[in-house]
Amino acid sequence: MATIVGIRFKRVGRIYYFAPNGYDDLQVDEWVIVETAKGTEAGRVVIAPSQVQENQLTDPLKPVVRRATRQDVLLKQYYRAQEEAVLATCRERVIAHNLPMKLIEADYSFDGSRLTVAFAAEGRVDFRDLVKDLASVFKTRIELRQVGDRDEAKVCQGYGMCGRHYCCSSWLQDFPAVSIKMAKEQELPLNPSKITGACGRLLCCLSYENETYASAKQGLPRVGDSITLSSGRGTLLSYNVLKGMATVVMVEGDKRVEVPVADLPRRGASPEAASAAAAAPPASVPAANAPVAGVPTPSTPQSGAGTRPQGSRRRHRDRNKS
Repeated sequence: MATIVGIRFKRVGRIYYFAPNGYDDLQVDEWVIVETAKGTEAGRVVIAPSQVQENQLTDPLKPVVRRATRQDVLLKQYYRAQEEAVLATCRERVIAHNLPMKLIEADYSFDGSRLTVAFAAEGRVDFRDLVKDLASVFKTRIELRQVGDRDEAKVCQGYGMCGRHYCCSSWLQDFPAVSIKMAKEQELPLNPSKITGACGRLLCCLSYENETYASAKQGLPRVGDSITLSSGRGTLLSYNVLKGMATVVMVEGDKRVEVPVADLPRRGASPEAASAAAAAPPASVPAANAPVAGVPTPSTPQSGAGTRPQGSRRRHRDRNKS
């Protein structure tokens, strides 16, 4: 077991693990100074010192240097207030150097010893002269970092088609892997305007419920497969996973019918087994007033017995979040 403390450097961003280095009494929301790969930085504690398995750690833990003082926090706030004006100056210098760059964000380290400028561009950009120019203007170390479309949307923020803030700029820590197969799995229209976000990439929320859909469809025939039902043969047209129903186009009469997913033959089953399952009579259902073993009848009430309303299950997609 290893002792870690979780630190976050931005309001919405990845949580990094550090070694408490003797500061085992750190509390959530405290500011600390830590040693990172880019140098000394200030971060906020989001996970108090706790134990984790060593196999969960990918790299050796860097230490917490010290608690942040009031002076450190004020210094960080001062440089944070300068970032908007700095970004405007950087844009002027980019125009002067005639570089095909779109500046996204300027980010000072807590003590102003490093200025990182994020930009978007179609391809590689030779910005060596720009770095020298900016270093002479701001008198500090300059880093230019090229980011992708998703990172740009995360920084710029905004509202998605769901009417909520982007997932990536409000709560999402890492960008999930998303593929067009997820949209097909969920029977969504493959219209680019419906399944792509402001970044031009597939919506991150396509991955939120994909596992549920894939699990519900496991072993079921694919859309377009020919299947055998008790009422005859047909072709599977579509699924409604949340309702547990499937739409089938029957061969006879060319009509569409909805059947429960439980009545569909399983993929990989032999034709004989599928035919037998389709021809099997439905299980007998007891009459409404018939007594059931182990269940008291209305004439024999039990102390404390009562009725519980059956809740409805609704689909809730929290789309926000990149």
